[in-house]
Amino acid sequence: MNLILPDFGLVFWTGLVFCILLFILAKFIWKPILNAVNERESKIADSLALAEQTKTEMKALQAQNENMLKEARAERDAMIREAKETATQMLERAKADAKLVADKELVNARNVINTEKAAAIAELKTQVASFSIEIAEKIIRGELSSDEKQKTLASKLAEDISLN
Repeated sequence: MNLILPDFGLVFWTGLVFCILLFILAKFIWKPILNAVNERESKIADSLALAEQTKTEMKALQAQNENMLKEARAERDAMIREAKETATQMLERAKADAKLVADKELVNARNVINTEKAAAIAELKTQVASFSIEIAEKIIRGELSSDEKQKTLASKLAEDISLN
């Protein structure tokens, strides 16, 4: 039965050791442990606050990043639109310049054709006149081969001159 019911001396010494241990713990160890726990609690609270602040900043940065992306997309679209407009204008300008050059070439070609045509007509007239003179000369030689025909022609020419 000694095992179940302890002696008074054992209870006394156990109680005394417990009280001394409680005093030593309360005097020297309890305060540093509480301070460490309080410091840890404040660090955890600061870390949570910092995490919340960081989360808020991240959301703000993400929103700012999205705005910057929207602006960049809008700027890119504007640049593409401007580039297309510039390309269209350059193409229209090139077409207009090409049309002007083609028109000038056409006018020059017409002028050259007309000049060559006039030269060909003049050469043709010269050749026709030359052929006509040769034919007339041959005819006149045939007709003026005798003296009698020469006299008749001379008198006709004299009459024509006097009439004029």
